[in-house]
Amino acid sequence: MARDTRSGKAPTSRDVAALAGVAQSTVSYVINGRQVAPETRARVEEAMRKLRYQPNAGARTLRTSKTNVIALVVHLGPEDDAVETVPYIDTVIAEARRHDYDVILSTLHEGPEGLIRLARRSICDGFLLMDVQEYDERVITASDLDLPVVLVGRPVEARGLDVVDFDTRKTAHLLVDELAATGHRHVAVHDEPPGNAGVYRFLDDFYTGLRERADRHGMELSIIPLEDDSWNSIAQTADPLLDHCHDRLGIIARTPRITQSIVQLLQSRGLVPGEDVSLVSRCTDEMATSFPRPLTNVSPQPRKLTTLAMQFLFDRLAGSEEPARLQLVEPESVTRRATTVNYTRRS
Repeated sequence: MARDTRSGKAPTSRDVAALAGVAQSTVSYVINGRQVAPETRARVEEAMRKLRYQPNAGARTLRTSKTNVIALVVHLGPEDDAVETVPYIDTVIAEARRHDYDVILSTLHEGPEGLIRLARRSICDGFLLMDVQEYDERVITASDLDLPVVLVGRPVEARGLDVVDFDTRKTAHLLVDELAATGHRHVAVHDEPPGNAGVYRFLDDFYTGLRERADRHGMELSIIPLEDDSWNSIAQTADPLLDHCHDRLGIIARTPRITQSIVQLLQSRGLVPGEDVSLVSRCTDEMATSFPRPLTNVSPQPRKLTTLAMQFLFDRLAGSEEPARLQLVEPESVTRRATTVNYTRRS
């Protein structure tokens, strides 16, 4: 690849896209000989000439052969909640098969190196990158790949890539509104473990939403510090979490793992969710109905979110040149089940 003598740096396909006023994937289509409108091709080729951009010949040859494979990059470590992650993976695979594609699943926490390694092997046509952090070092690398990439999670700068995320702020609104509508005075929720603070945009949005709605309804909100989301850590927070259990307390659980631990904690204290205190959760409907007392919940819509992300990816694979998109998937509603105490009926 030639170097731009004005800056001393080798121009990238992202530079070409910016100069030509097209999506980065369009530059890849031109390089690989795929169908592009003649006037668009001319702009891209002129930008390549001006920048003296020379794509790697070996990579270009390999890219002309479709693999019909999508690379799904999702971290699955011992601290991750498999119950929460599996619906996303299942939907990716189902959507891929519907389009006659297969899926390579990359679960190691490799950072940018993992993307580069997969791209160099020329074994996939595009990437779905999950668990994207606000300042995610993989995004820069992803934006420079000559392959379509869709992000699940919002970075501070998406660098021209499509982004899909779940609206956790509205989720928090719905959960607090449910407790307000049923006459609760106090709301308790666990804070994020220290390692998660300031990492993911959806976490910041969730706690912002809790504070907004609690203030609007005049409810006391207690955010309980948490070392991690293990059972031992949850058990150690029992006293502050249940401080107002005799004064119309509603507990909000943000994850399936924390939900399970709180159910166990209440049982150990002889408290029945839906009778002594309320428990509402951000979890799938399948999980909410799996408990002996079905949980009041707001679903994170894993299938809807992942289907949308895959739609964006297949749009790019088909040659879409529209500007990069950011779309938040909104929760549909709160589903009231057995774990909400309706104090308005008791008074």
